[in-house]
Amino acid sequence: MPDVKRSLNRALARTTGLRLVREQKRRVSPIRKPRPARRELIAPVFILSSVRSGSTLLRSMMGAHSALYAPHEMHLGDMKAKASTWFAQSALREFGIDEDELTAMLWDRLLAELLERSGKQVLVEKTPNHVFIAERLAKIWPDARFVFLLRHPGAIYRSWRNARPNEPQQETVDYLRRFCSEVQRVRSTLPGIDIRYEQLVAEPEEQTRRLCEYLGLEWEPGMVDYGEHTKGKYRRGLGDWSDNIRSGRPQPTGPLPTEDETPRGLRAIAREWGYLAEG
Repeated sequence: MPDVKRSLNRALARTTGLRLVREQKRRVSPIRKPRPARRELIAPVFILSSVRSGSTLLRSMMGAHSALYAPHEMHLGDMKAKASTWFAQSALREFGIDEDELTAMLWDRLLAELLERSGKQVLVEKTPNHVFIAERLAKIWPDARFVFLLRHPGAIYRSWRNARPNEPQQETVDYLRRFCSEVQRVRSTLPGIDIRYEQLVAEPEEQTRRLCEYLGLEWEPGMVDYGEHTKGKYRRGLGDWSDNIRSGRPQPTGPLPTEDETPRGLRAIAREWGYLAEG
């Protein structure tokens, strides 16, 4: 009999507890006006580009500057802070913090920690997928600076196909068009500077000087001969690790693709970027 009573009491307690939680949820006040936390990371730089556009080269050149810390891709969009229970959500709600802001705090603290460990002053981040969360990055860090890295879409396609020759052609075109179209869209909504890959490899000093002027920094020659700063830092899964990037200096590119060599699905964006003639 005592065991039966204990079981009944436990069941009653669970039922009562669930009822109280439901009643609390009905009575909960709406979240207070969100109030962003103080940011620890000051004026970060985000390279926004399609895949296969030379972002690893650009971050290597920028990272060779004594003031710029440019780590491998951090994939912030794949990191999320979550309040997994109603109680945790309610606790945050009282301070005007939702899960988006909690995630922003995670990203900010992570990048600030990496920058502090580097001993440098300015963080540069270059994950290509960040082009799809560019406006969110600008909202989290209103003082962020943006570098739009452009490359001939036909050359992007050629580079991608060289690495993945067995991928269905239309699948490749659709994938790359999504990236390029988003780069074009955020260029029209966010302030920043354009850097063309073709000019970067042909005129590395001139283009890195432009970048330094945009960032308010003195130019340093090590940005062109970046190899001394990047030994042993290229590994699979952390961006480009090809022989070209390992050479420690920008390598010349071949002839640009003609219109016929550029897939139809990428020609419109190639014209918008000035790589193909209108018509």
